Amino acid sequence: MTCWRRGRLERGRRVGEAAPGAAEEAAVGEAAGLVAGGDRLLPRPGGPQGPKSGPSPVDRARPGSKHHIITDGQGIPLAVSLTGGNRNDVTQLLPLLDKVPPVAGVVGRPRRRPDMLFADRGYDHDKYRRLLWQRGIRPVIAERGQPHGSGLGIFRWVVERTISWLHGFRRLRIRWERRDDIHEAFLGLATRLITHRHVQRLC
Repeated sequence: MTCWRRGRLERGRRVGEAAPGAAEEAAVGEAAGLVAGGDRLLPRPGGPQGPKSGPSPVDRARPGSKHHIITDGQGIPLAVSLTGGNRNDVTQLLPLLDKVPPVAGVVGRPRRRPDMLFADRGYDHDKYRRLLWQRGIRPVIAERGQPHGSGLGIFRWVVERTISWLHGFRRLRIRWERRDDIHEAFLGLATRLITHRHVQRLC
């Protein structure tokens, strides 16, 4: 996901000049708001890229971000996080588990952890397997170097589908916001919309 500066279109379908001096005049750390940009008000440009943006694995010349998500067996997102594009997936495994809210069941206290956790080869680390066992979670993680055909694909496609749902929102498919908190707000809103649509289908 990449951020870039957009110019405005003038009459006659020609690409006009960018907002005159807006980015150059904005001071780092200045309060968010609107600035004058020609004949209209434009969002105030952000400061330097935050810690949740980094070299993209597919294009090192452009800074990018990565979405991490954990879902239930039906694909309902339970927790999401945002990191730089160069962060290893496994670093977000435990933070995502800690972010899972209480899920009410039929009887008893709301649950906060699953019985099993399915993951792909990117999470194949013995350290994290031990930490999952300590939490009472059985890890079912594909092993690196092994041929395909482990059977985990019949479970993992659920998460891939949820990621495609997230990226169906245009503001998440390409990151336009320089500020991490604004993009995370859109990410949280998208997870709520996905959950709401799923509940509507069940009613």
